[in-house]
Amino acid sequence: MAICTEDLCVPREAEILKELTDASANYPLSFMVTSPDSGQLIALLLKLLNAKKTIEIGVFTGYSLLLTALTIPQDGNIIAIDVDREAYEIGLPFIKKANVEHKIDFIESQALPVLDKLLENQENESCFGFAFVDADKANLKNYHERLLRLVRVGGTIMYDNTLWGGTVALSDPSCVVPLRQSAWKDMVEFNKMIAGDPWVDISLVALGDGMTICRRIY
Repeated sequence: MAICTEDLCVPREAEILKELTDASANYPLSFMVTSPDSGQLIALLLKLLNAKKTIEIGVFTGYSLLLTALTIPQDGNIIAIDVDREAYEIGLPFIKKANVEHKIDFIESQALPVLDKLLENQENESCFGFAFVDADKANLKNYHERLLRLVRVGGTIMYDNTLWGGTVALSDPSCVVPLRQSAWKDMVEFNKMIAGDPWVDISLVALGDGMTICRRIY
């Protein structure tokens, strides 16, 4: 996989994204930065969907956010939600350098109040082409319920970390490493819920820590 990433993904990765990855390297939890191969998939989906309006829940230092801003049209818009403004500030200079800051509405907040506020305006329903979720696992079901109303029919919601280090295949939580135990049950239950959701087509992609792609049917 490392060879494939080096040969297929890195040559196509924008230099500004490489710079952001380097700048994030010394930040706590830097392993959470989106990998180039995952980023390439996100960019491809955005282009296939011709997405113009997107939502991102969980920004961290902004790799996937910057990638999305580089990919969508000049008049596109991203509603980016995260509780950690400090991490976002790591990526902000690169967002400005790439001249895409005008596409981003960063909201420092828990995500559910923001999503609920969006849904108060009926015009926001079914108007987003793409949503990317890389955030707390306890609220994944709540995010999904709301995003299904915000993303248009035929649009896509992508969830990160759905393999959870491969631990979702384990039946005994005592076998899960301590770092992953707290969210293990949430991730297992979310995967079961998504598997049975008649409102979406799904595909689990074994990139990074697992990415589940959901296409809204109805």
